[in-house]
Amino acid sequence: MKTIDELLAEGVGGKRVFVRADLNVPLDSGTITDDGRIRAVLPTVKALAEAGARVVVASHLGRPKGAPDPAFSLASAASRLGELLGTGVAFATDTVGESARSTVAGLADGQVAVIENLRFNAGETSKDDAERGAFADRLAELADLYVGDGFGAVHRKHASVFDLPARLPHAAGYLIATEVAVLKKLTEDVKRPYVVALGGAKVSDKLAVIDQLLGKADRILIGGGMAYTFLKAKGYEIGKSLLQEDQIPAVLEYVERAEKTGVELVLPVDALVGPEFPDLKTKAPANPTAVAADAIPADQMGLDIGPESRKQYASKLADAATVFWNGPMGVFEHPDYAEGTKAVAQALLDSPGFTVVGGGDSAAAVRILGFDENAFGHISTGGGASLEYLEGKTLPGLAALED
Repeated sequence: MKTIDELLAEGVGGKRVFVRADLNVPLDSGTITDDGRIRAVLPTVKALAEAGARVVVASHLGRPKGAPDPAFSLASAASRLGELLGTGVAFATDTVGESARSTVAGLADGQVAVIENLRFNAGETSKDDAERGAFADRLAELADLYVGDGFGAVHRKHASVFDLPARLPHAAGYLIATEVAVLKKLTEDVKRPYVVALGGAKVSDKLAVIDQLLGKADRILIGGGMAYTFLKAKGYEIGKSLLQEDQIPAVLEYVERAEKTGVELVLPVDALVGPEFPDLKTKAPANPTAVAADAIPADQMGLDIGPESRKQYASKLADAATVFWNGPMGVFEHPDYAEGTKAVAQALLDSPGFTVVGGGDSAAAVRILGFDENAFGHISTGGGASLEYLEGKTLPGLAALED
């Protein structure tokens, strides 16, 4: 895989460089609530601009249905990128149309432009190779070189991620190089004890990675909404808690495999419960109750791991040499159900080992809950991409950057 440093050494002055970034930031009425993904691509954009390239930044945002939708415009992201760069950033109001062509044509050496949301064109996400390829052809007309730096999208076989690199000389940006180096530390020559903390809503989202980790990790800590399917599989009463009943057979199989392979599978011993999902807009007090994990009342739902589980999980992380965390322990967006996620984040900070926060909601939680990002070993920008890499899958966006 060619690096951006090699590309810079060959010279990029005056050349149009297409940077596939991941600017898929959360928005609240057009206001960015977490700019972590924009900041993550800054080193690559800055290096190219300082070397005299004409930088064309492209990304998706959300899931528009192949047509323009103002709710998913990249205008706010482009503005924030300009603020972080400390310079003006041009913005094209389409992807490959007149605005994109004229905006790119108007760039001088060292200037940066952002084109509109790639998913406003159906060709970006099409499963039809020809339709996707046709869109990639039009994107290729905007550039002379390609730099892949949108790690959060490399697990997608999309036009700008998979097809476009085949049409232009290409290299990996600084972010992708860093992400891959970190993930190799989690899969090759891992320092032990290796502890994995998994949370989030659906157990189905994590079964494949659990399958792989049962042969690699020393301990797996389970929290979040997915924990209740595990507890139900043990025969516990879980009340109105989130349940994927169809996943119970798979969960039972993994519990049995963990016992046979000597992997310690740690489940919550207690939970914070409430009668209903909390109001995340008003943050009205929810007044949760702590109950034993095997005694959740029928009219209550588990919404966070409880105080005893927090202590237990912290102790299981204390001696780890390598930690991977993906998924919150509860509804961290509400202050009454944030303590479980806080406890895991703090345990990672207290750990003497190499700590990786695996993107997605975990990365957002770290920032929203006020932790110092730089205190962690690495915070990934791609939750789904990180998980698929750990599952051993071939990621289309990485494969496309290989020579």
